[in-house]
Amino acid sequence: MSATLANRVRRLEDINLTKTKALPAAAATNYSDAIDFGSNRIGPLADDVEVLVSVPALPSLVDAKTLIITVQDSADNSSFAAVAGTPVITLTGAGGVGASALDTRFKLPPLTRQYVRFSQAVLTAGGDNTAVSVTYKVLANHPG
Repeated sequence: MSATLANRVRRLEDINLTKTKALPAAAATNYSDAIDFGSNRIGPLADDVEVLVSVPALPSLVDAKTLIITVQDSADNSSFAAVAGTPVITLTGAGGVGASALDTRFKLPPLTRQYVRFSQAVLTAGGDNTAVSVTYKVLANHPG
């Protein structure tokens, strides 16, 4: 492996972070801690990383009520905005049993800014899901 590639892989392993956040109460929104990519845009790293979002089963999510997860980014870890081109993850309660667990993977666009966090919103009267935590993980896509 060339020195340049080894350095790049090392950087990818350095950003292989996991954040976990409990869901908010019904009619509320909260945010995960931010993941710091270490530069003002993820740029060429976009091809080498994926985000894995793992939502456990939500047995208390009320029928027709939703949990909505949105990816947000920031240049200063203070002012965040939704990242265009990323999925909005929506789970809906149904059948009196809430919502099934969900794992989803996706890449971030190259223009994603340095800090990435996840907004978690539960609709009004969505039930008490505060005992459930969602996990967000950056995965390095490199051989070996």
